[in-house]
Amino acid sequence: MSSVPSLRRNLSGDLAQAVVALVEQEGLRPGDPLESLKALAARFDVAVPTMREALRRLEGLGLVDFRHGSGIYVGINAGRRVLANPVQSRPDADQLVELLEARRQIEPSLAMLAAQVRDEAGIALMEESLASAQEQIASGDDALWLTNLDFHRAVAAAGGNSVLVEVLDSIVLVHAEDQREILRLHGDASADYAEHARIAECVRRGDPQAARDAAYTHLDHVVEVIRARRG
Repeated sequence: MSSVPSLRRNLSGDLAQAVVALVEQEGLRPGDPLESLKALAARFDVAVPTMREALRRLEGLGLVDFRHGSGIYVGINAGRRVLANPVQSRPDADQLVELLEARRQIEPSLAMLAAQVRDEAGIALMEESLASAQEQIASGDDALWLTNLDFHRAVAAAGGNSVLVEVLDSIVLVHAEDQREILRLHGDASADYAEHARIAECVRRGDPQAARDAAYTHLDHVVEVIRARRG
């Protein structure tokens, strides 16, 4: 049973390495465009969600850059030789709780800022990720965890502060496999979606305190679930 997630992680890692090799072979430099997500999936003969997962790994390392409405580009860290290791063993529950507690210190404030600023591009990304999540819940798409991460990143983007967006990315993307395990253990996709929708509603209507409280409550619930399964 446990071999299936392992195979998926290996495939994602192999694809990530193949994209890095492609960038090197074609002599691409930071800022150069890559093929579209669908074209890359076709090139490597994999499903689009699998390709997206591999690219998100590379995004967390600054090796590729997703630009909403524009495409995928070579990231600023392409060519660097000292980077975080994207291949990690499955974390234990204590490590997951630590990660969630770190997010709980940061993300409520980001949600508050999002409700104050309501950056249009960030709001659009937030709505897009919610719509995608709804479709994935209905279809049972196992790439839902990536869309959920995109929602949290979109809330940060709605605050209009690119430095804070990078701070959140450094947590949720570099620790992407940990986030995947958190969402697997949480197990209630519909409840998770409802809490995301609540955060989005507060941001949309410009209620900073409610947005902060909704984000804190959401992460607090996830912490409770992981703690209950610890040990």
